[in-house]
Amino acid sequence: MHAMTERTDFTYLLKDRRAELGLSLREMEARCVDPASGTQAKFGWLSKVENGKPVDTPKEELLVALSIGYGIPEKTLKAAAARQFLGLELAGDSSVVWSDDHTTRIIVAHAGAMTEEDRQELAEIAEIMARRRAKRRGSGQGNSGD
Repeated sequence: MHAMTERTDFTYLLKDRRAELGLSLREMEARCVDPASGTQAKFGWLSKVENGKPVDTPKEELLVALSIGYGIPEKTLKAAAARQFLGLELAGDSSVVWSDDHTTRIIVAHAGAMTEEDRQELAEIAEIMARRRAKRRGSGQGNSGD
């Protein structure tokens, strides 16, 4: 098993998307199937990922299944998995925009279609979010969902 690093890119990408979809882990398990290989994301594995428990690094077929079930482009999932499980920043990865202090990131599904101006706007949003988070934590109003 590969122990997860401090990076949580992949975890929060899946967790946040599932919340957006309003689906349970059991429902995600049913949706996450690679039709070519039959590989399915199992409930236990999905639960461990979301709860920050150690899991095996996902293989190509599992990433395809997750892409189908979560509706997230494979490239975005691969980049997040590379960061979290392998500690790699993919060169030229335009799917992630970070705040200056690297406490807040925005992972973009269709980054290739964005202009530099769009990326700058996202960077500004990340900065605003980082400042708000720091302010909430400073005043004791932060929550574990941040």
